[in-house]
Amino acid sequence: MRVSPRWRDLRKICNYQLFSTKTLDGSQALRRRKLQNLLDDIERCSETQEAVDIGKVAFKTTINLLSNTFFSADFVHSAEEAGEYKEIVVSILKEVGAPNLSDFFPRLKYFDLQGIRKRSIVSVKKVLNIFKRFVADRLKMREGTGSIGNDDVLDALLNISLDDGKIEMDKDEIEHLLLNIFVAGTDTTTYTLEWAMAELMHNPEIMSKVKKELEQAVGKGIPVQETDIANLPYMQAVIKETFRLHPAVPLLLPRKAEIDVQIGDYIIPKDAQVLVNAWVIGRDPNKWDNPNVFLPERFLDSEIDVKGHHFELIPFGSGRRICPGLPLAIRMLPLMLGSLLNCFNWRLEDGSNAGDLNKEDEYGITLEKSQPVRIVPIKVTK
Repeated sequence: MRVSPRWRDLRKICNYQLFSTKTLDGSQALRRRKLQNLLDDIERCSETQEAVDIGKVAFKTTINLLSNTFFSADFVHSAEEAGEYKEIVVSILKEVGAPNLSDFFPRLKYFDLQGIRKRSIVSVKKVLNIFKRFVADRLKMREGTGSIGNDDVLDALLNISLDDGKIEMDKDEIEHLLLNIFVAGTDTTTYTLEWAMAELMHNPEIMSKVKKELEQAVGKGIPVQETDIANLPYMQAVIKETFRLHPAVPLLLPRKAEIDVQIGDYIIPKDAQVLVNAWVIGRDPNKWDNPNVFLPERFLDSEIDVKGHHFELIPFGSGRRICPGLPLAIRMLPLMLGSLLNCFNWRLEDGSNAGDLNKEDEYGITLEKSQPVRIVPIKVTK
C-alpha cells in the first residue's frame, strides 16, 4: 500500500491502539499469564524427559498472547494444535516470499503459472475464516447485550468502525488487519526464539554466561519479569546477535519506488520493487568483525539497537514503515528466552551433542530453520 491517508489511518491504529506504550504496559499481566502457561507446559515435559519443540511452544505462546490481546480468548490449546496453525502460517509466508515469475514478467500474473496465488488463497482463507467467526460472534454479542463486554482490541476496532469520526474502517478491513498482524507477529517472534536457542545450544559457554547473569539479576529458577530486562545486558546482546545472524525477515518487506531515484551510481526506476537484504548487511565484513561467528560481546559496549536507528542492524526495518509490532517483540523475546534459560537446563534428545544440531535455513519471506529445535528440559531448583 502506498503512503496515503488510508495507510496513515491504519498505521495510527497500530501505533496508538495496538502497540502503544500505554497499551503494552496495561497488558503486562496477560504476558505474565501466557509466559507461565509456557513454563507449565515445559515443566510437564521435564517430568517425563520429553523433548520440547521450541518452535511449536513459542508459536503457541505468541499466538495465544495476540489472540487474548485481540479477542480475549486462546487461539490454540495444545502444542499439536499450535503445530497445525504454524504450518498454515509458514505456508502463507513461503508462498509470499517465493520467487514469482510475474514479478519479472507482469503480463504472466493473470496465469499464475507456478500456482502461488492459488495456494496462498487457500491458506489465507483458513485463517481469515477464523477471524470472521470471532468478529461475527462479537458483533452478535454486542447486538444482544447492547454493551461492550471485553474491552479488547477487537472492541476498540469495532468502535472505530461504528464511530463517525475521522477513521473509517469496515468489518473486512478489521479482519484483514488482524490477519496481517497475526501472521507477521507469531512468525517472527517464534523464529527468533528458535534461532537463539539453537545458537546457545551450539555455544554452551555463552549459554553459561547468560544463565549466570540471570541467576544474579533475577534469582535462580525464577521467571523473568519485564522490570528485569534492563538489568540483563548480556541476554539483550544475545538477542541482538541472533537478529544480526538470523533476521526473521531476511529481505525485509518489499518497497516500491514512487519516482526515479539515484542511489550512488545506481538508478532505481519508478515502480521498481526494492528488496533490502538485512541478512547480508548483518554479515558484512566491512561492518562486523568475525561476521559469521556468534559473538554477543560485540554489542556490550555498543550503542547499536534494533529500532531502525543503526542501518547495520535493521531486523524490523527502519523509517515510517518500520514493523509496528517492534515494541511488543522487544518485550516478549527477553521474557521468553530469559525464563526458558533461568527456569530450565537443556540437553539435546537421544544423547546427541551440540554439533548434531542442524543450523540450516529454509527460505520464505521469513528465515525458518530447516529442522526444528528439539531439546529436553531439566527443571532448575530454586
